[in-house]
Parts: sequence; C-alpha cells; structure tokens
Amino acid sequence: MLNILRVAARDRERLAEILAVASRFGLGLLLARLGLDRSTSGDDAAGADDLPRRTRLAFEALGPTFVKLGQILATRSDLLPPEWISELERLHSQAPTLPFEQIRNLVEQALGESPETAFASFETTPLAAASMAQVHRATIYDGQAVVLKIRRPGIDRQMRADVRLLAQLAAMAEASNAEIRRYAPTDLVRSLADAILEELDFANEGRNAERLRDDFRDDPRVVIPAIHWQWTSETLLVMDHVDGVPPRSGETLRAAGIDPGAIAELGADLVLDMVLINGRFHADPHPGNLLCLTGNRIALLDLGMLGHVSPKRREEFIDFVRSITASDPDEIANVLQRWSTGTVPAGNIRRTAERLIARHGGQRILLAAMVADFMTLMRQEKLVLPADLLLIFKALMTIDGVLSAIVPDFDLSQAIERSSLRIAMHRLSPARWETTLQSVGRELLRAGDDAPRLIRAAVARLEAPVPETGPDPSRVAIVSALRWLAAAVFAGSALIAAAIGLR
Repeated sequence: MLNILRVAARDRERLAEILAVASRFGLGLLLARLGLDRSTSGDDAAGADDLPRRTRLAFEALGPTFVKLGQILATRSDLLPPEWISELERLHSQAPTLPFEQIRNLVEQALGESPETAFASFETTPLAAASMAQVHRATIYDGQAVVLKIRRPGIDRQMRADVRLLAQLAAMAEASNAEIRRYAPTDLVRSLADAILEELDFANEGRNAERLRDDFRDDPRVVIPAIHWQWTSETLLVMDHVDGVPPRSGETLRAAGIDPGAIAELGADLVLDMVLINGRFHADPHPGNLLCLTGNRIALLDLGMLGHVSPKRREEFIDFVRSITASDPDEIANVLQRWSTGTVPAGNIRRTAERLIARHGGQRILLAAMVADFMTLMRQEKLVLPADLLLIFKALMTIDGVLSAIVPDFDLSQAIERSSLRIAMHRLSPARWETTLQSVGRELLRAGDDAPRLIRAAVARLEAPVPETGPDPSRVAIVSALRWLAAAVFAGSALIAAAIGLR
C-alpha cells in the first residue's frame, strides 16, 4: 500500500529513504499492524518481541522528525504498552558533527559577517551536535562566553517533507484500521507538525527563554541563559554559555559542592510552579536539559518547545490529585469524564476511578507507581487522554525520575502538597486579579455608556400621566433599572480604580 502513496515530486526522494530504512530494520510487521502493508503477516511472534527496539533504531536513523514523533509517542502511555514506552524513551537525537566549513555560509548569512569578526573568539570545533543543530562556543567582546546553536543545512526542507508524508500515512492508517483510529493518528501528526514548526525557528526558542526568565525573575536559584538577540534568528541562536553539572547522581553533585537535597526540592518546586501556577513549562526536563550550579541553583536548557496548561486544566489536575488523597471515586470519575476524548461508556470511567482509589487512595501518593497504574487502567478501559494533559504527566514523571536518581528516597507528593500553599497565594495575588477586575469594570462602564439615552427614555416614561388604575408596573421596573444602572456605573468606576491601585 505504501508503494501507491501519492506524493508530490519534491517528496518522492524522501519517501524512498523512509521505505529503505523501514526495510533495513524489518518494520514490515509494524506497517502491517498499521494497515499500511498487507503483504506482511502480523503473526510473526519473534519479530513482535523485538519490534519496539527496531522501531526506535529506525526512528533514530530517519532523523529529527521521527525522533520527535517517537518522543511524542513516548508520552502516550495511555495508548502504548510499557515495553514500547521504555524503548521510545531511549530515543536520542545525536548525530555526527559537520565540519564547520560546510555550514560557514549559513552562519555568515545569519550573522551578516564572519563569526571570527562578530566575536572576540570562535571555536570551529563543535561543542555538541544533534540531528537538528550543532553547537559552537564563542566569546563576545565584553568577555562573556556564549554558544551558537546552528541549524543544520536542509533540515527544514526534510522535516516539512516528513510531516507531509506522515500526514498521508496517518490518514491511510486511520481509514484502514478501526483500532488504529482510536489513537487519532491524524491528530498526533498535527501535534508533531506544531512541535516541529516551533523547534525549527530558533528565535522561538529565544522567546521561550525570555518568557521563563520573566516567570522566575524573582528567584535567583533558577537560571535561564540570556539570549543575544542581535545575532539570533530563525537559523541561529546565540545565548550565554552555562557551566554546570547534569543531575545524574548525588555523588557527582556533592563532588561539585552542590547539595543534592536542596537541588531535589528546588527541582520539584520549579516544575510544579511551571505547571500549576505559571501555566507554561519545560516539556522534557531530563538531565541533558538541566544543569546544577554552585549555590544550589538549576539552569534550564533546550527550550525549543514549552508545554502550556490552561487555568481550567490546572484546576482539574489539582482536583485529580486531591481526589486520590481523599479517596473520592465520584470526583475522580467527574475529572476523567472531562478528560476523556471521544465517546466513553460511563461504566469504564467509573471502574477506572474505583480501581485507582483501591490501589492509591487515602495514603501517600507514590507518583511513579500511581501514574503507571493510571495509564494501564486507561489502556484497559480504552480511555484516551488529551495531549496537553499527557505532557503534564510526562514532565512530572521525568522530574520524579531525575530527582529520585540524586535523592533515592525523594517524595514528589510532598512537594505537591507544599505547592498547595503557593497556589493559594497565587490565586489571591493582586497581579492575578488585576486583569479580571479591569475586564469586569470595562463591561460595567460599557453599560454606563448608554446611560444618557436610557435615562432620557426613562424620564420621558416617568413624566407620562399616571393612569387612574394606579401605579404602572413598568414605572416601578424603570425606577429599579435606573438604580441598577447607577450602581453599575459606580461599581465599574470603583473596579477600574481598584485595578489601577493594584499596580
């Protein structure tokens, strides 16, 4: 079936590469399961045992689009069994470095001059490389060490072709396989396309860094590298170089004079504040994207894609955790009903809630065990979670694993309890209410804008002769309305004044 995939001429060469890699890693069984290759039997048990690993290797060989696809799939533990999740979580985007002369023209076009002229010093030997970019060190003329993240040549064209092809494959799989349809592959590819467009634009990563710097401007323990906008563009990102230690073990941190316990508490509070208070968070806080610094500080790196949480979703997540702690299956079922996509029988949702309470309710929540059980129950009951919620679970699970590696008995659930006070303080903060008060005030003042016309009409009605039958009910209504109108104008003015006073 893949051979009859209709593609534009510009994508045929890339399709041939994808088919060659699929053949090299023996992915006929996977294609058959997706309904894309009927020539392959789906009963090869030996092949099935090794299929997750071969799929992961093929994704790595196909480059950044498929690595990103695999990373997105690794968040779907509500759909994929543990052996697939654990394998896809091993995906990395390492790639051979390119000689600098192969990318010199791209760098000079982005800078408007040679890097040797733009910077006081520039290292042509790469510091690191991945499938989408490679990194070089430099020093600016004031002595600040910086790094240049340079997009690989031609990578944007390849990734856009990959997305177009994957969109067609997803549509074919959805049309040919009812079980696959439950996975909503077209929505998955749409999420992939959005993520790729974000990460292809390195200026977007710079803007993400600025947003997080603003979120944590009052906390010196959180370090976000400064962006040098005079050199940053879609293909080049220049930011401060940060020296630190990845949080891989407590011994490594202690050897660097860093307290693992302090880092664990800060890391937990940092992620919880991003998710539950700020509403935007680092979507993949693994050790390669975190650095621990002297003074027990944490630096966040690789901000090409942020997760976003709406206020409504934050409230739902908090209700979910509290309901487990309180052993309240009714409230959990209510939350799951709101979370579930598609048509789901009420009995499935109720069973999931009751089984989750039976295993984890009324006791200290062990996050890793609870989420693993929750995702298993979701698969068994055929419940599908929205993608933004899965990013939250993924981020919390990732940071839980990181922090447990440096402090083996670390309990993230205690950090969630601590965050409750910060959430309550945030809800009461003047900054949070300022926008709301201003909006309400403006709406009330809009009602006041019509006051002269309404008052003239009301006065004319009141001046009409009084009927002999007694007071006209409409006169009573008009008087009441005028009182409410006056109150609205007064309240609107007061709210605007209050909002200004909060500044």
